[in-house]
Amino acid sequence: MLDLAADRGHERDLDRMAWERDRTTPPEGFPALPTIPAARYVDPDFLELERQAMWNKAWLYAGHVDQLPEPGSWFLTRNTGTPIVVCRTLSGEIKAFYNTCKHRGAPLVKEDQGTSRGFVCGYHGWSYTLDGKLTAVRDKRDFPDFDMACHSLSAVRCERLGSLIFLNGDPQAQPLIEHIGPMAAHLEELQLETLRLVDSRSYEVDCNVKVLLDAFLEVYHLKSIHENTVDRFLDHRAMIVTLWPNGHSRMVTPNRRPDWVDPGTKGMPEIPTVSEFTATNNISYHIYPNFVMPPAPTGIPLLQFWPLGPRRTRVVSSWVAPDHDPANPHPLWETRIKNWERILYEDLQFAPQIQESVEGPGFAGMSLNYQERRIYHWHEELDRRIGAEHVPPAARVEPVLAPFVEHG
Repeated sequence: MLDLAADRGHERDLDRMAWERDRTTPPEGFPALPTIPAARYVDPDFLELERQAMWNKAWLYAGHVDQLPEPGSWFLTRNTGTPIVVCRTLSGEIKAFYNTCKHRGAPLVKEDQGTSRGFVCGYHGWSYTLDGKLTAVRDKRDFPDFDMACHSLSAVRCERLGSLIFLNGDPQAQPLIEHIGPMAAHLEELQLETLRLVDSRSYEVDCNVKVLLDAFLEVYHLKSIHENTVDRFLDHRAMIVTLWPNGHSRMVTPNRRPDWVDPGTKGMPEIPTVSEFTATNNISYHIYPNFVMPPAPTGIPLLQFWPLGPRRTRVVSSWVAPDHDPANPHPLWETRIKNWERILYEDLQFAPQIQESVEGPGFAGMSLNYQERRIYHWHEELDRRIGAEHVPPAARVEPVLAPFVEHG
């Protein structure tokens, strides 16, 4: 049952939606958003700053606990830009290590997934436990005064949000649950720890990662790109935004008909604790920098946007859902995922052409409106993580949104 505090929060959100629907200007005191320089999408030096100071030190989704069904299970992820092995130890703990032998850097595993009682480097046979401890070195006699304890695998920060596994390359990173701050309380109703992995697939697109990510931080584009799909039932003019610390945010877009139920989900198992507010509106949570999650009672798509280079992006689309049986999936899942892909392709279709345009002389920067403030919030956070003093003056964004960030 929904607690009173959450109920009052939803009442405030409904009031905000009504205000947004009827307003004739942005709210009093909201600043005109400064232009976002084009260099942030195309300049090699800036993109390298972004990679080192932000991507290498961010909490990034790696996978689902269902990918580690038993002790000894492991999978390899390369999405972070560096190969990392995520495993379930013999005691059941989930850990992550760089896929790098401490001898001469050879990979510990070559396949994408597997099960074993430890890791053995295929190059020279060094052996490690699933906890990362070095246990055997071939021809140890030739390593005088060798301390095995000093040659454990290099661990990667690994923490869970329910059944979702996140990694961070920064050993000093703030714990994940603290890092997402006020969002954590909002996610409790979703019972993420109970949800099973239904599907995961990826798509590669020729554009900078931010070109695609931007599209999922606003609904200003619905009438142009999704005219025959989601624009038919979502009211983008009544959309509300919550900006949270550390670059995280939430967007809620009401249905034109609050009693509307997607016919493609009728009869599917539901998360019993999902509130009426979540069930009857389109909510999208964003965990900075690249994780987008729009929940529904019958299942939740998980989107990640990964930079493969300055002009290429991988989009990973996964689904989690309640009471899912992988051996006997609900018959509606095939159609539901196809419908989702149709919407996703609508967003992907123009990205390569947008990339061509932002690289040309006709594009000096982005002029964002009030509805697109989540994008500006994303860029402000990027400069904070890089350190504004390290960002070339011509590429910086002016921080103007601090008064509008909610801390509780």
